[in-house]
Amino acid sequence: MCILSFLLPVIVGLAINMLSGMSFYSLSETSFGIVKSDLSHQTMAWLQSNGRVVAFKNVDELKAAVLDPASQMIGVLRDENGIKTFLSGDELQMNMIIGNTLPKLYAERDAVAASKITVIPTANSNEGMKSLLIAITIVTAMFMGCTFNAMSMIGEKEDGIALINEVLPMTRKDFIVQKVFLGFSGGLLSTALTAFACMRVEAEHILPLLLIIMLSAFIAALAGLFIGHFANGLMGGITYIKIVMILFLSPPILFYLVVPAGSTLHLLSYLLPSSVTFYGLMDMLNGQMQNIGISIIVLLTHCIIWLLLFCIVSKRGLRRA
Repeated sequence: MCILSFLLPVIVGLAINMLSGMSFYSLSETSFGIVKSDLSHQTMAWLQSNGRVVAFKNVDELKAAVLDPASQMIGVLRDENGIKTFLSGDELQMNMIIGNTLPKLYAERDAVAASKITVIPTANSNEGMKSLLIAITIVTAMFMGCTFNAMSMIGEKEDGIALINEVLPMTRKDFIVQKVFLGFSGGLLSTALTAFACMRVEAEHILPLLLIIMLSAFIAALAGLFIGHFANGLMGGITYIKIVMILFLSPPILFYLVVPAGSTLHLLSYLLPSSVTFYGLMDMLNGQMQNIGISIIVLLTHCIIWLLLFCIVSKRGLRRA
């Protein structure tokens, strides 16, 4: 689990870096299916000017492609009045409207060609999608320290090493520093490699990014200490890790996509450390650096609060023992 937590975000980061040459527009481009030698060259040229044209050997193959739910293809055949279309019935609303109006548009193509048409290009959605994937991957990489610390402490409990640690001449402070450092260093290294693989940061933004990574990795390492402290066995520890991982990753994405910025719920989401990290990374990726200082201060506050809370919890645990 620790090896996967370390390597998987780095591999995903390298894959995301390859998305720079891809266009998501091609995934939503309208596609028309035709039968070879059925339509004239002029009709095929007109269809190609409005979308992607795929030719099939016969009508049966064309119908099978149109009925495929994954294709979203519009079938086009020759008709006595020009062309006719057929749909599978489960298309997106946009493709359904295009399929129903296509014969009329073809019949009036000369009038449309004579009209003056101004096309307003849409903004490129690649960068927004890529920034979201980068932020999700980096936040996932930070969780590596939590997994390592939790599994390490659970393993010590099952092997009896935890009992030996209680009689060693080691203060509680030294114990916490040692455990936090192990998970923190692994999470920091994994996150730094992931960020290096998929982010292009200007020189003046390296320090804020490094501070966000360090503080977030520290909080994740503390979360691992909490899991290791309360988990009594391997299966319970894995369950806790999965629950914390879901809470660590899912709410920030949901808050960012659904909750309006500046709302009360958005401000309350700062109570979750991973939300602060996610907002800070997205602001940095989008070039909005004015709120980075606030994110760093809030993360630092989380680090202090959670560290003090673990000191209190571990102290009570020792007294009970």
